[in-house]
Amino acid sequence: MAEEEEQKQGKGFTVQDRRRFSETGESRDDSPSSAPGGDGVQTKPTEESPSQASTQTQAQESPLPEINFSTFVISLSTQALMHLGEMENPLTGKVEPDVLVAKQMIDIIGMLREKTRGNLNAGEDRLIEDILFDLRMKYVEAVKKR
Repeated sequence: MAEEEEQKQGKGFTVQDRRRFSETGESRDDSPSSAPGGDGVQTKPTEESPSQASTQTQAQESPLPEINFSTFVISLSTQALMHLGEMENPLTGKVEPDVLVAKQMIDIIGMLREKTRGNLNAGEDRLIEDILFDLRMKYVEAVKKR
């Protein structure tokens, strides 16, 4: 009601959202530079490396998986596999084994198993047991190779 009165008196003002992205992170078509009444100031986009651009594109195309106990344990095991030299580092694209860090990741997963014992469902319990067994066997192999 107050807005209508202000418009009648001619003293009102308009609030215009000038952000380039919506709350969901998508680009707005009605950004200030293209919107009527905008200030017409063009901002120069920041230059990104191809890996950053592809990572952002992938993040926009596929939503992240739901975070639950299983996905958390799987992410920790993936890090351990990377440090064991079983997969390449996604940032460098190189296989960079670091057995001490891998052992620490395996120990963290083992600690989680102990702290959550009795609180997991059958699937989660089986998952963490299988992951720990596989990682420990791969760790023994990695230590023998050194």
